[in-house]
Amino acid sequence: MLKGKKILLGVTGSIAAYKSAQIIRLLVKEGAEVKVIMTPLAKEFITPLTLATLAKNPILVDFFDPTSGNWNSHVDLGLWADLFLIAPATANTMAKMANGIADNLLLTSYLSARAPVFIAPAMDLDMFSHPATQKNINTLRQLGCTIIEPASGELASGLEGKGRMEEPEKIVGCLRDYFTPKPLKNKIILITAGPTYENIDPVRFVGNYSTGKMGFALAEACAEAGAEVMLIAGPVQLKTGNPRVTRVDVTSADEMYAEAVKRFPEADGAILSAAVADFKPVNKAEKKLKRGKDNIILELVPNPDIAQKLGEMKTADQFLVGFALETNDEEANAQGKLERKNFDLIVLNSLMDKNAGFGYDTNKITILGRNGYKKQYELKSKPDVARDIVAEINGLNINKTEE
Repeated sequence: MLKGKKILLGVTGSIAAYKSAQIIRLLVKEGAEVKVIMTPLAKEFITPLTLATLAKNPILVDFFDPTSGNWNSHVDLGLWADLFLIAPATANTMAKMANGIADNLLLTSYLSARAPVFIAPAMDLDMFSHPATQKNINTLRQLGCTIIEPASGELASGLEGKGRMEEPEKIVGCLRDYFTPKPLKNKIILITAGPTYENIDPVRFVGNYSTGKMGFALAEACAEAGAEVMLIAGPVQLKTGNPRVTRVDVTSADEMYAEAVKRFPEADGAILSAAVADFKPVNKAEKKLKRGKDNIILELVPNPDIAQKLGEMKTADQFLVGFALETNDEEANAQGKLERKNFDLIVLNSLMDKNAGFGYDTNKITILGRNGYKKQYELKSKPDVARDIVAEINGLNINKTEE
């Protein structure tokens, strides 16, 4: 979403200025064009040569180049940018911005900017919490600026608290989110992800190889598209970071079933990407089963069918997307599942496809729908696959009841 975007980056005199190099690297990697304005003091923390090399553009500090007399026009910079990011932003620079003071090129460019302005503060915790700083931040919000809240942690002073500039990946994520179309805005999407574990005894379980990567990528893609996401996650080692994702952790199929049934009525739709264990042991041993000479017979019973239940609950204003992982007769089996479970779409994976399915960072899917609808996709990263699925969901015309 940042490809071709023109990003003006302001760097001020903070120890966090070293992070601006990583911000530039990430922006350029995503295809953005970056121009950098530094305050004079910022040069004491990181060299212009470093930032110029990464940005592939000259670094601007003064109103004119004293060696050539070339004028650096703050008006032209303000008109050029699609977005103006100031990271790090010191208390001093934010105070000047809030009060219209324009005593350097960065500040005059801010006052000339017609693009949205994002600010990532960086300072010690007492400076950040001071009423004067908070007043200036509130003023900047009222003026239309977006504040990327600083994180809490160890600070350069040795103290610990809120004031660390947010990490570059999250800052760039905020910019990416701003430019991402929001076809799912005001929608609530329920997503199940990961495996379920069905206990045999306190140390053993029945489960599968699902890592949850596809489901978590779907949660991120839906959140990027503006949705509020309810993510019901089985036992996985993944983290969520998007504030639009509310995560509920479960272990067993019974727990996932209960959460899905409870939450589905308030959702506009659901994506059932979890690899729910089909069976669970009839009896769970209270103590670890000991090895013996005789065989142990494990009796299994079916788990509750989450997809079947949500398909029965689904109203005309809701959508339901399922997944099918097949090893043979893939399309026929998937189409049959779509009909039985009352899905609108089903995402077909085949274990016959190389580098697709459990454990991989890539996936290759075919999406099947009603009335013979079929669309095949090439092998892609799971985040890209998730965006393809979101695009298909948007094609279901889920906004038909909007307003």
